[in-house]
Amino acid sequence: MNRRLSETILLASGAVAGPLFVSAFLVQGATRQAYDPLRHSISTLALGSDLGWIQALNFVVAGLLTLAFAIGVRRTLRSQQNSTLGPLLIGLHAVALIAAGVFVTDPAAGYPPGTPPKIENASLAGVLHNLAAGIGFPAIMAACLVFARWFAARTEQGWAFYSATSGVVVLIAVILANYGFPRIGGLADFSGLFQRISVVCGWTWLTSFAIYLLFFRSLRPTS
Repeated sequence: MNRRLSETILLASGAVAGPLFVSAFLVQGATRQAYDPLRHSISTLALGSDLGWIQALNFVVAGLLTLAFAIGVRRTLRSQQNSTLGPLLIGLHAVALIAAGVFVTDPAAGYPPGTPPKIENASLAGVLHNLAAGIGFPAIMAACLVFARWFAARTEQGWAFYSATSGVVVLIAVILANYGFPRIGGLADFSGLFQRISVVCGWTWLTSFAIYLLFFRSLRPTS
């Protein structure tokens, strides 16, 4: 396989990772009994059903595809500014996704049914899952901001604004979600929605960036 084709495949991995991940959790959330997408986290889809393995696998597959994309970004932008930090942050996000699938979260926000809003004694897997989330969300947010600067340097102000805005939305929505999950009433009733806003915003940016790079790369002369 020549280098140009391999780069195309790596970048295409980033274009499909987000739609696959989002479609999977949307379908699961809409069909899972006693599960409220407005209230419950995406991670808890791995609990409360014999089909919970689907969400765990969803994390791992999305992470592997995103890791491939990070490699593709590094190769495509090897001569560009931010050719190391940006792909590194995307790769860190990818590793966090894989870890989130390997280490299943603890019950939370009353799901599965009968569990309290907040578990007092977290399991080791739950702690590691939360650690992965604590790394993954900041990583994708930072990647948005790093590439906002990259786009600004290229005088592509529309992309710079979109990237920066995406990073800010991810941050605000994650803060609101994390505030609400262990609580009852008020914002807590929409903590799942806030998390989904953050996740969809991050994946939409990543998917759009992958498509952009596929087009950007097509304009480069063949070496």
